Amino acid sequence: MMHEPLFKSYFMGGFECADHLNRMVNRVNLLAETQHDQRAEEDFRLLSDIGIKTIREGICWSQVEKTPWQYDFSEVQQRMETAERMGMQTIWDLIHFGYPDGLFPTHPQFTDRFVGLCRAFANFYRENSSAPLYVVPVNEISFLSWFSGEDRGTVPYAVHNGWDIKYHICKAAIQGIKVLKEELPDCKIVMVEPLVKIHCNGDEPEHLARRNEYQFEAMDMIGGRLCPELGGKEEYLEILGFNYYWNCQWKGEADSLCWPDPDGQRVPLHQLLMDAYRRYGKPMFLSETGHFGEGRAEWLHEIADECLKAAEKGVDFQGICLYPVTDRPDWDNLHHYHNSGIFDLDAAGNRIPVDDYISAILQHQERFIESPVI
Repeated sequence: MMHEPLFKSYFMGGFECADHLNRMVNRVNLLAETQHDQRAEEDFRLLSDIGIKTIREGICWSQVEKTPWQYDFSEVQQRMETAERMGMQTIWDLIHFGYPDGLFPTHPQFTDRFVGLCRAFANFYRENSSAPLYVVPVNEISFLSWFSGEDRGTVPYAVHNGWDIKYHICKAAIQGIKVLKEELPDCKIVMVEPLVKIHCNGDEPEHLARRNEYQFEAMDMIGGRLCPELGGKEEYLEILGFNYYWNCQWKGEADSLCWPDPDGQRVPLHQLLMDAYRRYGKPMFLSETGHFGEGRAEWLHEIADECLKAAEKGVDFQGICLYPVTDRPDWDNLHHYHNSGIFDLDAAGNRIPVDDYISAILQHQERFIESPVI
């Protein structure tokens, strides 16, 4: 099925921009750790050379609002101007797991502070860019709620509190979207959530079905389908991004299904995408996907085939964002790198192309050019 393309390239590149407090209560800044904040022009050129013209970036809230209600977008402006000069289309994350010091989703001032950020960013963007704004208010609300509210991964380092955190993040996101639309009516809201499948491990069918619904709660709240008192609206679900990795299917609590999957235990990705499309009926894309070590090319071959199949079956599927562009360190051990990028990093931060992964990208680009599905 042919759909009007939303993005400049079918394949996109995402830059790791997490800026949260990790388990040791240390502030991470992966834009700085990977030197992307200083080497954006080089990184954009590397992507452009392999045909990638759309990118995901983050503003790092903790960096732009060092003092409450005072904003400094100067570093963001450098990346923004570089991207536009080089013909790159950017999707901007406002929260990619980090908040300013002393702030967390259930804090009494959280919503007001986030609304202030949204208004300041919208005004900054209008003054400094002529490109249409594509914006992710909060990256992966469902994951962030679990990570901070059940797994003690970041502030407020809680357990048994995931729903409350999710509710408060969605409350802030909805108010932020209203302000973004007031200031920039033509901006495009991009929701980004995990796409998972939990398999039976002795669960009661009703309990298993309920657990598989958790991943959709944030989109349902933003869209006004759940907790309507928050003020969500269906029109806020404009573009839906789903993050999907090898460990997004598991049994029980954390028993990830193997990949590759010779025994066929996993639900094919195209089926998961079709289920999500039937639920929402909105333009969709894979907003993050990728793998580690020697499996990166093989993973992409499978993912590209599955996404093409979903599009052929009628899903308004818009593209695949490969994450990360450059290799990234572990949040809790910045000395350990995952070997997960299109370009790995040496000790000096030099970008080392992963040849078989890049060959796979180029191969599938040719397929989508020859047989477009969007």
